[in-house]
Amino acid sequence: MKKRTNLFCYNIALLLLVLLLVGCAGDTDSESGTHPSDSKNESALESEEETNGAEESGSTTVSAEASGDDSNDTSSEELTNEKPSSNTYEDDNASGSEEDNPLSEYARVWLQLGDMKDVDELNVHQIPAGTPLNPDDETSAAYPEDVIQLAGGRLVAGSVMYSGNGDGTINVYNVPLRWDGEYPAGEEFYEDIIENTSLEQIDTGDDEEIIELIDKMNVD
Repeated sequence: MKKRTNLFCYNIALLLLVLLLVGCAGDTDSESGTHPSDSKNESALESEEETNGAEESGSTTVSAEASGDDSNDTSSEELTNEKPSSNTYEDDNASGSEEDNPLSEYARVWLQLGDMKDVDELNVHQIPAGTPLNPDDETSAAYPEDVIQLAGGRLVAGSVMYSGNGDGTINVYNVPLRWDGEYPAGEEFYEDIIENTSLEQIDTGDDEEIIELIDKMNVD
């Protein structure tokens, strides 16, 4: 009877020990939170986030490349559409106004009124109003307006003295490049020149001849 009681007590103690060990193991798993299904879910979530990040990065790269291509295309079109001007005459003649295009006006006046059309050089001298017609004569009257003097490189080429009206016409003064005669000539002589200017309508002229003459101009 005593042996049975001891054996029963031993079995009870062994059972309690097993239950205690099982309880400790359950608490450890609960505290650590390492449930197999939780680990799988976390791994799947991280994989999905990495995939989305890669897709967003690729989309951004493609958009940047597309934007760069558009910029290059636009720059290329702008460069293609820009055409540099080939000569001074074309630049001056853009507005079509004589006052805005003095070089073309000088060329047309000379080609129409100059004594020698084909010259090695064309000298353009701008004379302000108030300048005496003949600086070497103290009795000389003065120009009532700004005038332009056109002259070839040689005396034989002649000269043209005029003022522009801005409408395709000019007032031509009968003033020589070099004065010859006896002086003083008297103020009346010069006043007569000023009062008897001739009005000339200037033709459009030939573009090639105008461009060629512009290249030979010396403007002061």
